[in-house]
Amino acid sequence: MTAYRVVHTTAYTYASEVAASYGEAHLLPRARPGQSCRSSQVDIDPAPLDRRERTDFFGNRTLYFAILESHRRLTVRCSSEVETTAAAPPRFADQPWEDARARLHSGHDDEAVQGRQFTLDSPLVASSPTLRDYAVRSFTPGRPLVDALLDLNRRVHDEFEYVPGATSVQSTVVEALAQHRGVCQDFAHVVVGCLRSLGLAARYVSGYLDTDPPGGRTGLQGTDASHAWASVLVPGAGWLDVDPTNDLLVNEGYVTVGWGRDYGDVPPLKGVIYTAGGHDLEVTVSVERLAE
Repeated sequence: MTAYRVVHTTAYTYASEVAASYGEAHLLPRARPGQSCRSSQVDIDPAPLDRRERTDFFGNRTLYFAILESHRRLTVRCSSEVETTAAAPPRFADQPWEDARARLHSGHDDEAVQGRQFTLDSPLVASSPTLRDYAVRSFTPGRPLVDALLDLNRRVHDEFEYVPGATSVQSTVVEALAQHRGVCQDFAHVVVGCLRSLGLAARYVSGYLDTDPPGGRTGLQGTDASHAWASVLVPGAGWLDVDPTNDLLVNEGYVTVGWGRDYGDVPPLKGVIYTAGGHDLEVTVSVERLAE
């Protein structure tokens, strides 16, 4: 077991007075197999007149808030303590990917029925022949699903360049694939799009990555901000997560906040403000391993 304290701070400084601000945050870590949240607290300044937590369609913890007083600066700080454990090796690792696809689309169990929604297009990730052509270089006939997935994960890591600022939060998988560069969000979208283009169930996962992982591995990307990775449904075994940004199987060094169809379902913070000017944005993330 590994315990972490995660602190995510977002600060907006506005060019002119904001009359009202309405926001929605996906910052609270969710419970999942291998992860439990000891505690979490979100501090908002100015204090909102209304705030409430709900569970969204995908089971993610979502915080809504409304600030109705005039302000020039908005700060949202979430501090959480989370415990993670190493995942068990995936069962059915030798299952050919075509068999997994057939089980997904013919199954009547809850896993298959719920999983099929993640084979559909979403606003930022649509299936395409181009994505399928990229994917089939890894998903050759009869190849085990997990083996093919790890090969696709490695290829995206090796063939795409990590360039902050090359894309935006509105960028689609088409743009990321055309440029062969971007950030963790884009690489996750590419893997998800490739899997969906083959008829497999894939979802986008948002969270955090240990800034000082054990084993002496350094140079990981995405440790200074919220991170993103991809997840595929292995029928009969559950979801398997991979991180194409760092060419890793997701392990106990990752903290999951939420998942959805693409980034648009789980942005750390989004909302509406009433102002006539622009704004500056500052985001800081700290992931601290706690003493056991």
